[in-house]
Parts: sequence; C-alpha cells; structure tokens
Amino acid sequence: MIKEGITGQAEALVTDENTAACVGSGTLPVFATPAMVSLVEKAAWTSVAPELSNGESTVGTAMTLSHVSATPLGMKVTARTRLTAIDRRKLTFSWEAYDETGLIGEGTHERFIVNDQKFIEKAEGKKK
Repeated sequence: MIKEGITGQAEALVTDENTAACVGSGTLPVFATPAMVSLVEKAAWTSVAPELSNGESTVGTAMTLSHVSATPLGMKVTARTRLTAIDRRKLTFSWEAYDETGLIGEGTHERFIVNDQKFIEKAEGKKK
C-alpha cells in the first residue's frame, strides 16, 4: 500500500554521456539538468513500484526544479525523493539532489499510477 513518507534514492556518476554538452542542454561538460530530472524520476518511481499492483506503473507528469550548482565530470550525484501527497492516482514528491560537496537541485515531482496495458494502448492509438 502506498503511503505518504515513502522515500527513494538513485545515484549516478557524472560521465561524458550525462553532461549538458552531450545531451544537448548546453555546451559545458557538467551534469545536465535533463540528467538530474531523469535521476529524480528514477528515485521516485522505484520507491513506490513495490507497492503497486501487477500491471500498474507510474508515469511522470510534472516537475519543478532549481538547478543551483554545477557538478563536474567524475563526481557522484544522489537524488532523494519523499512522497508528500496522494490524491487518488496522483503522487506528489519533494526531492533534492546532491553531489559530493552539497545541494545541487531541489523541487517537486508528480507521477500518476496507470494501468500498463491501457496506457500503452492509448499511446499506440495515436498511430491510427
């Protein structure tokens, strides 16, 4: 059962592949904002996944963020999430991201619980 207070965590090493220069969000060899978003999403979805019914997943629908400090190549980044609100199928998380020297980002993230089959069928229906 999903309850407020569930926490999640995900980590990544800053490599060429997740820099702003590589993902197209800038020109510098530092941890990209889109990579931070992805890490936050991973921390959030993996934190609630064990509590879902078979055939259910969560999908990200909203993100607010402040990316307050750059992280260079070779440093570890850790994203931490906390489930702060549940409104039927909508889950709201607060989050923070850190590198080895301190806070690099923070914000909120929303996810919705979906039925996998119905979600994919609806997405595939766009092809018709």
